[in-house]
Amino acid sequence: MVMKGENREFIADAKAGLPEAIDCETQTLLRLFLGPILETASNWDEIKGRFTEKGYGISIRDGRLVILNEKGTALCTARGLGVPFAQIANRIGHPNLRMSPDGRVGELF
Repeated sequence: MVMKGENREFIADAKAGLPEAIDCETQTLLRLFLGPILETASNWDEIKGRFTEKGYGISIRDGRLVILNEKGTALCTARGLGVPFAQIANRIGHPNLRMSPDGRVGELF
C-alpha cells in the first residue's frame, strides 16, 4: 500500500491483500523475534515503534493485524505469530486507524 500527500490518500495495490502462507521455519523465527512485542507492549504506539526498530511494520487488513516487511509486503498475521488481534485489542484496546476508502485496510496513526 502507498500513501501520498498530506491527506495520506490510500492507493490500493498488490501489497494491500492478506499474506500468503509462509513456511513453518520462517513463521517460528518471526514468532520468536516479533511475538514478544505483541504479547508485552502496553499500547499500539509501542508496538508500531518496536516493529519499526526491527525493520517491520503493521497494518490492519480485512480485520486482521498483518505483519509487513520493509517493503510493505504482508508476511503473516498476528494470529500466525500466536497472538491474535482480538487478544491484543482486549488487553490494550483497539488502535486508532486511518482507513482506506473501501474500509479494508487501516493504518495506525
